[in-house]
Amino acid sequence: MDEFVVRRASESDADALIGIDTVAVEGSDERQASIRRWCRQGLAIVAEHASGPLGYCVVEYTFFDQGFVTMLMVAPAARSQGVGQLLLHAAAASCTTPKLFTSTNLSNHAMQRLLQRVGWAPAGLLHGLDEDDPELFYLHRQQTEPTHP
Repeated sequence: MDEFVVRRASESDADALIGIDTVAVEGSDERQASIRRWCRQGLAIVAEHASGPLGYCVVEYTFFDQGFVTMLMVAPAARSQGVGQLLLHAAAASCTTPKLFTSTNLSNHAMQRLLQRVGWAPAGLLHGLDEDDPELFYLHRQQTEPTHP
């Protein structure tokens, strides 16, 4: 893939991110509103190329006061090209807590492979969010500086 940059999304990026989000494109008013809120609040990180955005992720701190990747979306045409991996690394680098979590449905094998490939560890399984499709939680422990006696 040609050069691309990762940066904090701004409110002016919302329409472009809606345009690459498969759920928002299908007409989900709720997802579109979330994307606008994430951009307005400075919570979204976008990966873009000269042609426009390739993907975005969102880190929030409402999960037991720890970082949580609430959303990771890569445009269908940009999948399997390292964009998701780059966004997860950017999320970890920007996280202000010692632990960063995320989750995905048991049926989402591509996301599970991505998380395992970049070193996230399984952290638990939750039933009841989506009928017949449990949610798998993953943990990324932030690197800390070694302490010297």
